Amino acid sequence: MPEQSSPSPSMAAPRYEEQLSAPRSWWAMAGGIGVVCALSLVPLGTPAALGALVLGTVLASIVVSVYGAVRVRVLGDSLVAGQARLPLWALGEPEPLDQEQALAWRTHRADPRAFLLLRGYVRTAVRVPVTDPEDPTPYLYLSTRRPEALSKALVQASRESAQPREPR
Repeated sequence: MPEQSSPSPSMAAPRYEEQLSAPRSWWAMAGGIGVVCALSLVPLGTPAALGALVLGTVLASIVVSVYGAVRVRVLGDSLVAGQARLPLWALGEPEPLDQEQALAWRTHRADPRAFLLLRGYVRTAVRVPVTDPEDPTPYLYLSTRRPEALSKALVQASRESAQPREPR
């Protein structure tokens, strides 16, 4: 009978996953941009105004969608935040930040070398120190609506990935 292998830690189901999507008000603004585009072309006639309405709304919606669609995930032995993927062994103890602390870390306490996954419409965050001596990044600032859950998932995944595995 062939040996069945379990999925690798990086291919396992996410321990934590969050989609940071833009608020509804941004989508309303995208529609408003389409209306402004249409109004600016009313003197050229109805077809031009309707074209501007559609094109302006579509382009603004694409911008909102692309900027707003970012994910934060803890997968197996790594943290994936937007385009960044870091191994858990290179990260320190996560610190959940409430609204006041998050504001401080993205303004006067911010380090220009830090990695920021910053979304202004998300008021809370997690700050994770980078402990890899070869990485000049002092910490990760990750916007999240559930800072306690993300911190807990990072700690749990880090502990589990640090445990030695049995050889096969």
